[in-house]
Amino acid sequence: MSSKPSRARSDLAQLIDELPKKRLRHAFTHASWAGDRSESYERLEFLGDSVLGLAIAQELYERFPTYQEGRLAKIRAHVVSRQSCAVVGRRLELGKRLAAEAETGDADEIAKLASNRNVLAALVEASLGALYLEHGFEPIREAIVEAFADRIDYAVEGHVDFKTELQEELARRGQTVSYSVLEVEGPPHDRRFTCAATIDGEEAGTGTGNSKKAAEQAAAREALARFRA
Repeated sequence: MSSKPSRARSDLAQLIDELPKKRLRHAFTHASWAGDRSESYERLEFLGDSVLGLAIAQELYERFPTYQEGRLAKIRAHVVSRQSCAVVGRRLELGKRLAAEAETGDADEIAKLASNRNVLAALVEASLGALYLEHGFEPIREAIVEAFADRIDYAVEGHVDFKTELQEELARRGQTVSYSVLEVEGPPHDRRFTCAATIDGEEAGTGTGNSKKAAEQAAAREALARFRA
């Protein structure tokens, strides 16, 4: 595990630990054992969703000044997704805290809730909502970003649609792109494709991959790099 998430666990976990008892209990009360649904973490979850979205949006806006709105939106969507929040919630051991706050109830059911992906994601957002009410945005923003640092890196490196980016870039310039297969190598079960991205009749990038789609993405990436060089 990288050092950033480890530091972030300490920072964000400590902020959560230091929440006043009443606010902490609110953030870790599941609707199934709340006296009234408004006493559960759901309202805090609603607030925390916006807090997380703003923290990540600001970080992406400042860190990637050349990225267009479409790419920023796709990265943010992945970073703040249920799956991503659940990873952070598991790292922060928020499920254990939820179980500890359950005074009564079926132990097996509580254990299931404490490990449920959607519940873990909700607990992250509820905690952020509680922290926002306690401290405001700026004092907690850095801890949020650090807690999601590896999720940002993963989204940037693994969830980029270079073909769409290139198409959007060319549309602003009044140009078009087409793709062609230059070469196919290997046996049927282990093909390697080489594709070219051609812009207004000129080859602007080539790429290889184990599928035509992957090779086209690689070609688009090379073409974009030339535009931005």
